Amino acid sequence: MFADSAKIYIRSGKGGDGHVSFRRELYVAAGGPDGGDGGKGGDLIFEVDPRINTLNDFRHIRKYCAEDGEPGGKRRCHGAAGKDLIVKVPEGTVVKEAVTGKVIVDMSHGHQREVILKGGRGGKGNMHYATPTMQVPKYAQPGKPGRELEVILELKTIADVGLIGFPNVGKSTFLSRVSNAKPRIANYHFTTLTPILGVVDLEEAEGFVIADIPGLIEGASQGIGLGHEFLRHIERTKLFIHMVDAASTEGRDPINDIKVINKELEDYSPQLLDRPQVIAANKTDVFYGTEEETVITLMKEEFEPQGIPVFPISAVSGRGVRELLYYVRQQLDQMDQEPIVFEPEYMIEQETYADEPYTVSYDQEENMYVVEGPRIERMLGYTNLDSEKGFEFFQKFLRTGGILEELEALGIQEGDTVRMYGLQFDYYK
Repeated sequence: MFADSAKIYIRSGKGGDGHVSFRRELYVAAGGPDGGDGGKGGDLIFEVDPRINTLNDFRHIRKYCAEDGEPGGKRRCHGAAGKDLIVKVPEGTVVKEAVTGKVIVDMSHGHQREVILKGGRGGKGNMHYATPTMQVPKYAQPGKPGRELEVILELKTIADVGLIGFPNVGKSTFLSRVSNAKPRIANYHFTTLTPILGVVDLEEAEGFVIADIPGLIEGASQGIGLGHEFLRHIERTKLFIHMVDAASTEGRDPINDIKVINKELEDYSPQLLDRPQVIAANKTDVFYGTEEETVITLMKEEFEPQGIPVFPISAVSGRGVRELLYYVRQQLDQMDQEPIVFEPEYMIEQETYADEPYTVSYDQEENMYVVEGPRIERMLGYTNLDSEKGFEFFQKFLRTGGILEELEALGIQEGDTVRMYGLQFDYYK
């Protein structure tokens, strides 16, 4: 079965943790810290593959995760970076955030490769944290987590012209006559269950791409039948050829058919009705006597005042087809030549890095608790503890950063002393 939408889970790789170790060699006393950095996590990348034209593969595999970075090692050894994961998609795939439905990226017209989720940065080893006042740092930075997201993939056909209309009005026959497409043709409803693209070549004029959009029915905009799956393919097209069975071979009213389909387009997306439209009144080869003149006249009186021209044609005999195609080409030439691309609406939050590490310990010799590390040093550097607001900020930092929790886990009691880089505080709840 043709698949043109899928929901999948994607995740970039986690960064490897920094390592804590100290140089230990014969004849080298008190070797310094030599813990290496963790490797970067792999990126999650989407890439267009011209050999793929459906989203079928995503029906079976719904989880895509890039490789995590490896942790750092001793002797300043860096962990290996995680491998990127490249997810292959067909051209025209729109990637949306699953909860909001907002567009992340449209994989078409130049967007052939996009890094959707960047891998987490590797953590720094303890070799980075030696200072004159802290020559034996026993902490390293953890690797940053990878980003994760649930996304919806939607394949929207790339074509200049969309061929729309009820089932069994002759769209497949028309497409096989005017283009290189070879759709299966039979007298059944929903014969075409997948959009079929064809290239129309014209003498002394530029050709164009036409898409036979599978038969629409009343209620398609509410998802009845395969409505949404069909309708999303016309969102890129610049002009519609609206084909009807003018001879009413199945007993339907062609004028009402046009109104019904246009109502479905409007309900699905009001912007679709703003696109130029031309009516191809098909099956004129089966009219008798003056029937054709009567029907075509009624159709022109109804729709041409709305700016929708009516072309009587026969997809079987070819009558009127040439005139229709050259009119369509003329209309396309007057339009903006920029392709229809869905602009990004959902900006993936840029990776933010937590503060540097810290340690909380108890010094038995001095009978006090010690909190140290670059995270604490930096916080004290930009906080004015002499001001009331600065001290409130300091208290909030200890609480929200989990430091008070760790002190309590070590058994701190009211009145105990806490040292932070030369500053001493009495602990009170």
